[in-house]
Amino acid sequence: MAASSNSSLSGSSVSSDAEEYQPPIWKSYLYQLQQEAPRPKRIICPREVENRPKYYGREFHGIISREQADALLGGVEGAYILRESQRQPGCYTLALRFGNQTLNYRLFYDGKHFVGEKRFESIHDLVTDGLITLYIETKASEYISKMTTNPIYEHIGYATLLREKVSRRLSRSKNESRKASVTSEEHTTVEKRPLMRHLCGLPRGHHLGNQISSLVRRAALTHNDNHFNYEKTHNFKVHTFRGPHWCEYCANFMWGLIAQGVRCSDCGLNVHKQCSKHVPNDCQPDLKRIKKVYCCDLTTLVKAHNSQRPMVVDICIREIEARGLKSEGLYRVSGFTEHIEDVKMAFDRDGEKADISANIYPDINIIAGALKLYFRDLPIPVITYDTYSKFIEAAKIANADERLEAVNEVLMLLPPAHYETLRYLMIHLKKVTMNEKDNFMNAENLGIVFGPTLMRPPEDSTLTTLHDMRYQKLIVQILIENEDVLF
Repeated sequence: MAASSNSSLSGSSVSSDAEEYQPPIWKSYLYQLQQEAPRPKRIICPREVENRPKYYGREFHGIISREQADALLGGVEGAYILRESQRQPGCYTLALRFGNQTLNYRLFYDGKHFVGEKRFESIHDLVTDGLITLYIETKASEYISKMTTNPIYEHIGYATLLREKVSRRLSRSKNESRKASVTSEEHTTVEKRPLMRHLCGLPRGHHLGNQISSLVRRAALTHNDNHFNYEKTHNFKVHTFRGPHWCEYCANFMWGLIAQGVRCSDCGLNVHKQCSKHVPNDCQPDLKRIKKVYCCDLTTLVKAHNSQRPMVVDICIREIEARGLKSEGLYRVSGFTEHIEDVKMAFDRDGEKADISANIYPDINIIAGALKLYFRDLPIPVITYDTYSKFIEAAKIANADERLEAVNEVLMLLPPAHYETLRYLMIHLKKVTMNEKDNFMNAENLGIVFGPTLMRPPEDSTLTTLHDMRYQKLIVQILIENEDVLF
């Protein structure tokens, strides 16, 4: 078993420098077990069964007892039938032969067949997946329980070879000498490609770009000087993989027909569901997976763009400070909703190349409205749900010095990307107040505007929102007035 578990399906254990590292070894033990698992054998009913549900086939035998089902299966491993319960008419059971015994599962249908969490298009697929799972968990229960004890996640050998290539693609450096250096390195990369293909176990002619996994991207970004190292949890969702896939945390095969594991929808990391609990909060979102700018998680957006703050915030504030600080009622006066939506679509479509200049949008209130809309559309507000109640409690403190100290302590609890965005916004709003004689917007007025925009209660309660509005306003007012002290 040990020998099997350490073998590599790619057939490669060669490294560019054997003394430094070995490329990741995809462990084949669980893959071999899946190949050995019993195959499903449908036992067909020789007669037509009245009232057979239309979504079942000839494997349905009508109302029979457990003993009759056991006899029909005949002790054949992998054999299965469907039956209607004698004790509960209208309830259906899958009788399956495995491990020299007959297993009975309550069967459900809601457009797909299921006995647990997984849902299948056909009974045959359900049974196939069930036999694989039963076989692997029976044969390798101890092995599975120890899969996470020696992960490859932090020891990615071939990432070293691809690191420079990915770093160049993700870096935003505009230094011309660096560009010249990159051009030189690209020629070197071309010469290394055959070696990369060999190490990654890729066939000749295979497109290498498709094999730059989330692990490689993470390793490259970790060593990228221009990378802003904000911590971000992975956004794992159950995923069905087509064809054999291996876990990028433990290097073991992801078994089953469907829902074999989970995939991070932001960076593409593929792992077992049980391994996902052990993956560090180091998600490096892939820009290709970020479909829009508005309504995107703040930390996800800045990590995908490798920036300190959301580009919407930087670009809008830059435009407002260039031509709008003296505009009367700035942030209080609304721009046309249709034009604000146009700006939103421009950012979603063009990203940092969106044109919001005076030539396109002469009314600065449209840009201010687009910035406020960005903050309102965040799935997690700039002042996060986790810190909301603490800020509200701080605002209720009567003593001004103690209140300021409490606000400072809660600020330290914000995620780094949220803190940086809030800091930059408060510096900007302080500039707005410095032009109060022209725009008539002081810190209190801005607090009224930005309080409910930057912070929302975790529970969607109108009563709570109305009750907390004065405290929301006070928090933003305090942040603006004490921007130089708090940030």
